[in-house]
Amino acid sequence: MTLVKPVFLKTREISFTALPPLSLYIHVPWCVKKCSYCDFNSHQAHGAFPEAEYVAALTRDLEMALPQIWGRKVYTVFFGGGTPSLLSGAAVAEILRQLRMLLPLSIDAEITLEANPGTVEAGKFAAYRDAGVNRLSMGIQSFNDAHLKALGRIHSADEAKAAIAIAQRHFDNINLDLMYALPEQTPEQALQDVQTALLFSPQHLSCYQLTLEPNTLFYRNPPALPDEDAGSDMQQGIEELLAANGYQHYETSAFAQPNRRSKHNLNYWKFGDYLGIGAGAHSKLSFPDKIIRQARYKQPQAYMQQVALGTPVQLENEVGRDELGFEFMMNALRLNQGFDSSLFEERTSLSLLSMRRELDEAEKRGLLSIDHKKIAPTLQGRHFLNDLLQIFLRSEH
Repeated sequence: MTLVKPVFLKTREISFTALPPLSLYIHVPWCVKKCSYCDFNSHQAHGAFPEAEYVAALTRDLEMALPQIWGRKVYTVFFGGGTPSLLSGAAVAEILRQLRMLLPLSIDAEITLEANPGTVEAGKFAAYRDAGVNRLSMGIQSFNDAHLKALGRIHSADEAKAAIAIAQRHFDNINLDLMYALPEQTPEQALQDVQTALLFSPQHLSCYQLTLEPNTLFYRNPPALPDEDAGSDMQQGIEELLAANGYQHYETSAFAQPNRRSKHNLNYWKFGDYLGIGAGAHSKLSFPDKIIRQARYKQPQAYMQQVALGTPVQLENEVGRDELGFEFMMNALRLNQGFDSSLFEERTSLSLLSMRRELDEAEKRGLLSIDHKKIAPTLQGRHFLNDLLQIFLRSEH
């Protein structure tokens, strides 16, 4: 009797013929005051913060990361926080000078800096522009003083308007962040915030619904928020108002004038690569045979100490082949127009057929529209995005 040996088919390994575009994220962890809703890695600056020491740490961090991104061009840069506008113009200029020395920066790179209206100085905006920043993202949240106080913001409505006016003297590409479904907010008040923002004709608007995130003051002491129906009314009213004013609703919370979409955020949603430097910054980096994720040390002092030791990365893991499909969809399905079907294989090295069962289920439930070129969430899929993504969250995750 002849024994027949079983045949084991080798699982296709990750293999990229070309790497995706690369962005750089720079985290500035300090702020004047921690807001009640904020779950970002931010730390209240009690007096002065060690700006020079931190800039030196960022430079060293970038130098140590070079072997992982050697020769790759950077297409977008984003200073996030915290409150990056606490940095002096000279500090921002030094960071960008070092970046240009160490890496090829695209000649038309989008360079964004987040600013808090409560830390605005006209001289700073001019210095940021001179340093090379060409896009400003302002955390307004509301133009209602009562709502700003409830959120724990340090600026008033008048200060927010004044800050926007100053910013527009120096920048022609500005994003305004607004929040809705705030404590005791009515749908009329939510729309009034957006109408006030429209008076400035910003190139981009981000409109987020307030959610109670763990490790925040609001989570520990929940305020009375509008109910689900009121929140839905606010969302619908905001979307209709912005559409009527020529803004394209291209991502779950993002609205842009024509040709003014955020290139940095689009790279995230299209599963591009990004190197994150600074306290608590995260990275997603592709190599010919793998994708890795990293996280830097979160506490500013610990981060600077670890940089000095040559070990700024606290956590690093390789993204498993069976995780890639969900990770791609979790990002790409935030885009209202969806993605080209070829992008899935390009950014994951997997065949789209590997997601056939999930795609069929999502289409059957009316959450996804699929043709031979494009895959996009339907209107129902956009409104029930968590339900749509749950379909792609396989049991092994």
